[in-house]
Amino acid sequence: MNTPSSVRIGALAPLTRPGWAEAGRHLLAGLELAAGEVNDAGGIGGRPLELVVRDTAADPRKAAAAVDELAGMGVAALAGEYHSVVARAAAARADALGLPYLCSSAVLDALTEHPTDWVARLAPAQSRGWRIYADYLRGAGHSRIAVAAQPSVYWASGARILREHLTVIDLDMGTLTPAAVCDELAGNGATALLLLVGHPDPAVPIVKAVRSDPRLSEIMIGAPAGQPELPEWVASLGEDGAAIPFLRYLPERLSPLGARVESALRDRLAETPSFVAFEGYDTVTVLADVLRSRGVDRPRIAEAWPSVAVEGTRGQIRFSRTPGIDVWQWAWPPIQVADRDPAEPGRFRILHTG
Repeated sequence: MNTPSSVRIGALAPLTRPGWAEAGRHLLAGLELAAGEVNDAGGIGGRPLELVVRDTAADPRKAAAAVDELAGMGVAALAGEYHSVVARAAAARADALGLPYLCSSAVLDALTEHPTDWVARLAPAQSRGWRIYADYLRGAGHSRIAVAAQPSVYWASGARILREHLTVIDLDMGTLTPAAVCDELAGNGATALLLLVGHPDPAVPIVKAVRSDPRLSEIMIGAPAGQPELPEWVASLGEDGAAIPFLRYLPERLSPLGARVESALRDRLAETPSFVAFEGYDTVTVLADVLRSRGVDRPRIAEAWPSVAVEGTRGQIRFSRTPGIDVWQWAWPPIQVADRDPAEPGRFRILHTG
């Protein structure tokens, strides 16, 4: 479908390396499923909804260029993106161009440099999610933790949040090998190691090294950014990938809408859908509601954020101004700390909710 009469939404997702392509695939599956349902129900005022997809490959410059291109093509709004640093670049260009952008999955608090009415976000802010994760760690008896971190605004922001609640020992993955990480852990008194690193490398080699080191049999491994959520994790690590707590943005029990969408996503993906796929679905659902009520005029779309009240797969979606966040924010998406069950790594356990 590519006709002048369609209503276009630009869709950003990491679909190739070095982006986390599996997350991008799940995000796109949710976006496409919702767009198909919108069109099955008559589209936007009788006009078909068209997703114009661009691969960001986790590259902020590529994302910014894609926003420029999509704006020139006349898209009514932007949707998507998984990587926070990439979404920040997209949000900056969208703000500068006056293009409404509903960010699906990126959590970095500072998504823009200043308050803007052009950008809204579905994913919870990092400061909220990672605080809940820190609460879980303390409740589980982990007050002194090590973080294996790579250089990144996102990882640095996460480590800063953790330091507000826990004693944090930094392990610089710019200089340490997985074996050296094990040596550091054996002597620094930390009871948990958090992976603030990319997937699959170096996350997978670190997990394998720690799991195989008899000195570290009591060390808990955690991955607050959610790497264990996606099937690629257990495919790479098997049993070693279980019992690694992570953040996921799903309710304890799905609503009838959520259950229906889960089934449709499972068919589309041929695997269990992640929370990222639900975020994609909810993004298009919200934008379609706004487009039906406000039309395709960009300023009118941006003006609609505070009046949104849409039933999504994970609860009713409303946007508000949250202290310290410069975009319109869905303030209360559900947050879980979960892990994969060691007895059955394909099954998730909910450890904590916030």
